[in-house]
Amino acid sequence: MTVTSEQRYGEFVVVRRHEGQDHVAELVLDRPKAMNAVSTDMARSIAAACDALGADRDVRATVLTSSHERAFCVGADLKERNSFTDADLVRQRPTARAAYTGVLELPMPVIAAVHGFALGGGFELALACDVIVADATAVVGLPEVSVGVIPGGGGTQLLPRRVGAARAAELVFSARRVEAPEARELGLVDELVEAGRDREEALALGGRIAANSPVGLRAAKKALRLGVGLDLRAGLEVEDAAWRSVAFSGDRAEGVAAFNEKRRPDWPGE
Repeated sequence: MTVTSEQRYGEFVVVRRHEGQDHVAELVLDRPKAMNAVSTDMARSIAAACDALGADRDVRATVLTSSHERAFCVGADLKERNSFTDADLVRQRPTARAAYTGVLELPMPVIAAVHGFALGGGFELALACDVIVADATAVVGLPEVSVGVIPGGGGTQLLPRRVGAARAAELVFSARRVEAPEARELGLVDELVEAGRDREEALALGGRIAANSPVGLRAAKKALRLGVGLDLRAGLEVEDAAWRSVAFSGDRAEGVAAFNEKRRPDWPGE
């Protein structure tokens, strides 16, 4: 797939656009020498890239990938943290949180392409996405209690929303690593593909998603996210508010016209 543009954020994060996929952005974790361990600088770069993507109305889908052949991301940079004082750790916390919430709060659909190790904060980055595509080499888990902390990048909240409270508790308390077949069976990942095809399949899914209304996609994601955990009546109110935000949009008018005229829509994005 030919890269048509590339924007680097710091040393360790790249956003790429590809020929034939004008509305899909690839957000690349690019710290291969450390298997994408999230250092303070890398966390700052992830947050900055997400800020830019969130403001780009041309992006209808984002795919989170890794440049490392054997890992998606191995989590926090424990070598860096080994040198931290307590004060250093307190100062770093907002920066680390901004990276995970940056991915979580992206307004468009986000797909993670996972291969190899996605552990701790690495798996939390994937959990912050809407869909996780994993290949047969994937190994996921939240092992934080084995080093004296807890999942602090959203794991204790995002994992039970995926697999239920009891299963999430077992996975967090045991700190165990889960290989690809079981991860798919448990719902830790959404699609399982052949080894080496996670990025290709995730980008293809991103392209299919990006063919749809950008206004509709952002409103649907907002409704899905805000409705989680609400009772049905409250959730339906969230849905109604999202519907009203798109019902009179240019995208709705274009979508209906294109359907009736039997042509592909040319979304105005407003």
